[in-house]
Amino acid sequence: MSRIGRKPINIPAGVNVAIDGNVITVKGPKGSLTQKVHPNMNVSVDGNEVLVTRPDDEKENRSLHGLTRTLVHNMVVGVTEGFKKELDVNGVGYRVQKQGKNLVMNLGYSHQVIVPEIDGITIECPTANKIIILGPNKQQVGQFAAEVREKRPPEPYKGKGIKYVDEHIRRKEGKAGKGAKK
Repeated sequence: MSRIGRKPINIPAGVNVAIDGNVITVKGPKGSLTQKVHPNMNVSVDGNEVLVTRPDDEKENRSLHGLTRTLVHNMVVGVTEGFKKELDVNGVGYRVQKQGKNLVMNLGYSHQVIVPEIDGITIECPTANKIIILGPNKQQVGQFAAEVREKRPPEPYKGKGIKYVDEHIRRKEGKAGKGAKK
């Protein structure tokens, strides 16, 4: 039995979970999320808990059991607390700022890089070298953060670029001095 799939998901106060066939809708204070789950998985609401069960112990169903439970749990967490990714911008002259609904970045190019805010995602810039991406959908927040990081990924020699706050950049040594080659 899947250890993760067996755990019931507690529904906090103010959250509504609706199941229509294999489509699950979770509504809460931070918004509403809808997810279509595999038809083999049985999702049911029992009081203030959501239970995910599987029909048999086939390999595919065992794999889907934990996945389905995690997807539903992430929806419940997303509509109550939300998800957040923090990015650091390192480099001389590199800075970011919010202009209206756009994220405007100076990243050492000859032009400014402008990334518009998308539906369900909020961008904050508390300082000139920090980006915070917020939203209820975990997958969407992670994907948007990856796309922002892609505009100038960190390089290993000076560590310049956009990196996640908890990311460690392995630094490389530069070229050896003049007299090294003999």
